[in-house]
Amino acid sequence: MNITANSVVSFHYRLCDETGAELESSLDADPLLYLHGHKGVLPGLEKALEGHAAGESLNVTLAPEEAYGVRQEGREQRIPIKHLNVDAKTQRNLKKGMAVPVQTEQGSRSMVIIKVGRFNVDVDTNHPLAGKTLTFAIDIVAVRDATAEEQAHGHAHGVGGHQH
Repeated sequence: MNITANSVVSFHYRLCDETGAELESSLDADPLLYLHGHKGVLPGLEKALEGHAAGESLNVTLAPEEAYGVRQEGREQRIPIKHLNVDAKTQRNLKKGMAVPVQTEQGSRSMVIIKVGRFNVDVDTNHPLAGKTLTFAIDIVAVRDATAEEQAHGHAHGVGGHQH
């Protein structure tokens, strides 16, 4: 079965920057699971996976515009520490350069700390990978038709996907 709209896709990936340095990998965990055509992965990655099948491997290089966007200057913001989606231990150990999840009106977003204060942090609201050309090494594990419930919810269910 090939990947098309409303396919549930399970894949492992290795993400590298333009120097070849590994940024993250799913190889030591469950594969990532997403519902194709529902914006569950980066648009450029979803486009590259279209038409492929389980058992295939591919390398996908995305320019910043296809990945996390171009870095924009002047995107600093001061926010209360209580808006960070981190545990108490992490709150006590916040440092400049650390990527942290922040609760926003659009949901949780990753931001980089510029300065730590007593009650607030100054963050760069650009995604930590904004401005980077990224290469994904993909191994497609499985492809199946989505259930009616998954299609209605707009995401895949099960290990590696959204669980209720």
